[in-house]
Amino acid sequence: MKSKKPLLLVEDDRVDVMTIQRALKEIKITNIMNTVKNGEEALAFLRDPQNPQPCVILLDLNMPRMNGIEFLRVAKKDEALKIVPVVVLTTSKEEQDKLESFKLGVAGYMLKPVDYKQFVEVIRAIDLYWTLSELPE
Repeated sequence: MKSKKPLLLVEDDRVDVMTIQRALKEIKITNIMNTVKNGEEALAFLRDPQNPQPCVILLDLNMPRMNGIEFLRVAKKDEALKIVPVVVLTTSKEEQDKLESFKLGVAGYMLKPVDYKQFVEVIRAIDLYWTLSELPE
């Protein structure tokens, strides 16, 4: 990532969290990654002035309490949060989830592969996109 701002991972599955951390390390992404377990925790984290705003949010859709779509409905209406890019990183192949995510302003929708090497390539593609993108500071 070109930015040295942290990443925010919104993911409730510990195995997926560890896989993402491992993939980031493997492709030498040194940004700090903050992790929360659902949309409610993500909103609380993002609204806390003690926490730095992330350069990108990696968002799972299927989570307890407040799922990814519910999080997007709130975050994308919030003036302070709507500018933060969100990439959905999910197992959901549901067309409705994709459609709703893009309607709510996500920057991308990536499926989590089961194979680790493919997973690394998905993370590499996300990194390449955000490295080449010109983001507002």
